Amino acid sequence: MNVLTVYTPFPRSRLASPERAQYFMMNALLYSRMEAGYPTNHEFFDEDVNVYLAELLSSRIQPARPGGAGDPAPADAELFEAAAAASGDRARYEMYRRSADTLLLALGVFRNARGRRPGSARRFAPADGLYIGRGKTYYAVAASLATALARRSNAASAVLGKLSRGFERYLAALSHLAGEYLGIVRGISDGTLYHLARAAEPARTRVGLAEAYDRFLDLYSAYRARPTARGRRSLEEAVRALRGLDPSFAFDVGSLDRIKSL
Repeated sequence: MNVLTVYTPFPRSRLASPERAQYFMMNALLYSRMEAGYPTNHEFFDEDVNVYLAELLSSRIQPARPGGAGDPAPADAELFEAAAAASGDRARYEMYRRSADTLLLALGVFRNARGRRPGSARRFAPADGLYIGRGKTYYAVAASLATALARRSNAASAVLGKLSRGFERYLAALSHLAGEYLGIVRGISDGTLYHLARAAEPARTRVGLAEAYDRFLDLYSAYRARPTARGRRSLEEAVRALRGLDPSFAFDVGSLDRIKSL
């Protein structure tokens, strides 16, 4: 059963309770981890991470709850300065944990680490790999501060440490969840559409090539609407077949889901 039939968390109603939101997110997360190739407890015990992530995701669709919505993660220098000026380890812990959470969701769910609004002017920004490094570091610092606050390792420091070590695998699962269960997908760029149009036009005059382009476009549309692993394989096969017929054709399947391919 598709978990989308279980709960739709966005409308404000008595049905959109925190409990039902977390149930939906937990189901979606567990399915996404399996489908993305990172099942729970595969490399180490991390059921506790699932609970943390489900709570984090559900908090973002309940704006009135603590931790709801959230601002873009600050730059390193801003965070370091704020942490240095903080009143104690508790405040510093919250700063690093929330910044790491924001980066994890921005990269994994929204593919927008800078928190830009659509259509805003583009400026130079670090590559995703640098943001991943920041997220891993922020979780590691938060885990260390959690240990210091409790004067020993505890549940909070254990979860944050696992998020730091397995940051990439959790990104992959959240990226899959965003497209498969939340319907958040990255649109094809104008430049890619331009080259597709130019490449497809002369193909109409070649036997078999028109059908190959039609198949590619159908699979592209299907993968964009429902980015499953099976759909990706079919799209990759269509790209290879098209390149065999027309070597000038160029399309990078990985441009649709760079985060998952990390």
